[in-house]
Amino acid sequence: MSAILRFAPSPTGRLHIGNLRTALFNWLFAMREGGQFILRFDDTDRERSRREYADLIETDLRWIGIEPHRVARQSERIALYDAAAETLKAKGLLYPCYETPDELDRRRKRQAARGLPPVYGREALKLSPEERAALEAEGRKPHWRFLLPNFKGDPFAPKRTDVTFDDLIKGPQTIDLASLSDPVLIRGDGSYLYTLPSVVDDAEMGVTHIIRGDDHVTNTAVQYALFEALGAKAPVFGHHNLLTTVGGEGLSKRSGALSLETLRDEGFEPMAVASLAVLVGMSGSIEPVSDLERLSERLNFREVSASASKFDPAELDRLNREIVHGLEFEAVATRIATMDISPEHAEAFWLAVRANCDKVGDAWAWAEIVFGTIETPPLQDDGEATFRASAARLLPEGEIGAETFKEWTARIKSETGVKGKALFLPLRRAITGLDHGPELGPLLPLIGRERLLARLQ
Repeated sequence: MSAILRFAPSPTGRLHIGNLRTALFNWLFAMREGGQFILRFDDTDRERSRREYADLIETDLRWIGIEPHRVARQSERIALYDAAAETLKAKGLLYPCYETPDELDRRRKRQAARGLPPVYGREALKLSPEERAALEAEGRKPHWRFLLPNFKGDPFAPKRTDVTFDDLIKGPQTIDLASLSDPVLIRGDGSYLYTLPSVVDDAEMGVTHIIRGDDHVTNTAVQYALFEALGAKAPVFGHHNLLTTVGGEGLSKRSGALSLETLRDEGFEPMAVASLAVLVGMSGSIEPVSDLERLSERLNFREVSASASKFDPAELDRLNREIVHGLEFEAVATRIATMDISPEHAEAFWLAVRANCDKVGDAWAWAEIVFGTIETPPLQDDGEATFRASAARLLPEGEIGAETFKEWTARIKSETGVKGKALFLPLRRAITGLDHGPELGPLLPLIGRERLLARLQ
């Protein structure tokens, strides 16, 4: 059986680079195994889920190069979850609870004061049918908890019950079900939390591997129990470390911090973002990778750090700069076409300026310098005025080509005796208006004789 993986975001905000890390781990593993990748929207939270966020998630993944084999929405699969819930109720494994959030909070505080773990005591299981009816008559609507299999005979006497599994990334894991509260699967309004729909979908879709953040490790034990209760085989699980900001704060979808939409709008290259999202926190250097296939070859789950990794924007800047410096014209042609550059000059222009661009969008400024009108810096002294006049007079006749700059500077050096920085810096200032920039040789044919002479006046 080929591998089937899934990425299951909640469409409640923008994807950030931490979410992308999870998506890419799944996509790259599926690519390497010749398997399939499912994009499944966890949109059962009716209040916070938005279709525009789901559409943006698809746009973000497509920008990176992730093309799902299947897209599913949990809001369209409610009948499957209803059937599973009824199965669990019939087995006595899903029971109604009536405590309010405030009541549960006060109970946890009392347990903490007594030095007890904040585990739900299954008090709702003790309610008689009459007591339940009275609570519902008060207007209380039940939420439903899954009865964990951590006892023998008496649910009020839980015993250590270890769930063990070999994590694809973290290695052997053991979780005691007796240390956990029975999880709420259905809210008081009848909507589902992610746990039950996730298990039902993973079983129905034949998911073979689940790779997600290590904040879900404990949830895995609950899901193992749910798979078993529903008569399904659990997939292989893998839990990777999380990304934080440089300051150690967690990333948030709703804050927009480091969102893929923002990074895209700021002009970052998708493979710079993808390279950092995958390689940060792994052994070895963080280097730009040219495409997702090569990135899949770099992915080694056993090399993923056990502790959280910090996302450093400076690293992204560096990776992006290295990628941009190596981009061939074909990769940027459509973007260069939006600039006011004649098509016959476009490729030569890009090859001339790319080494001075941190982002492809930086070429806009160079296009204005090369093809537009610039403000020549004021003369620093009479000597510079004399130098410019000599340079204008010594510009070789005929068509300006690839060898013109070499011949031109040789003439200036021969006549004036000026060389090195004293020659090249004032020439650059006159031609581009700047003290730095691309090599002048490839720029001269693009600037052209008329503009060159005008700038030397």
